[in-house]
Amino acid sequence: MRFLPALMLLAPSVLSAQAVPVKPAPSPAALEAAARKIVASVSYPTFITTDAKGHPQSRTVQPMAPDSSWAVWFATNPRTRKVAEIARHPHVVLHYFDPVTQSYVALVGRARAVRDRATKDAHWNPTWSTFYPDRDTSVVLIVVQAERLEIVSAKLGVEGDQATWRPPTLTVRPPPRR
Repeated sequence: MRFLPALMLLAPSVLSAQAVPVKPAPSPAALEAAARKIVASVSYPTFITTDAKGHPQSRTVQPMAPDSSWAVWFATNPRTRKVAEIARHPHVVLHYFDPVTQSYVALVGRARAVRDRATKDAHWNPTWSTFYPDRDTSVVLIVVQAERLEIVSAKLGVEGDQATWRPPTLTVRPPPRR
């Protein structure tokens, strides 16, 4: 029992939580700049859809760089499961991971298949021509319009919440309709 008073004197300092300085959240401009830098470093992100049973399906794709409104285009065979999956459930994720910096961007948005030749020509990447010699029938383009971005990069000063690890998120405003 002689140790109890000493322990009680120590308890407040031992049990008190050390105050961890909280970093201010990055500005939307800083988040977007970090996201664009990470996305530019990843040639082959993972495209994630949902199948008819509600299960996630992922595959590697070769997209164009996002435009100013965060629309991302890539080509695919019109008979692939991803085309049917986005027709049924257009909510998707493009996940960009840079292993060198241990950074990622999850681009969450809506996808749709585009079949008309003029739009294909406007968003065509010449490297796709090897895989799709007949642009009229052998290929559709998928466009993913981002709704939000989740960004994590300790190297760029963009880190998740210390308690929950929830990543900083940037809401993307859709482009005006024409």
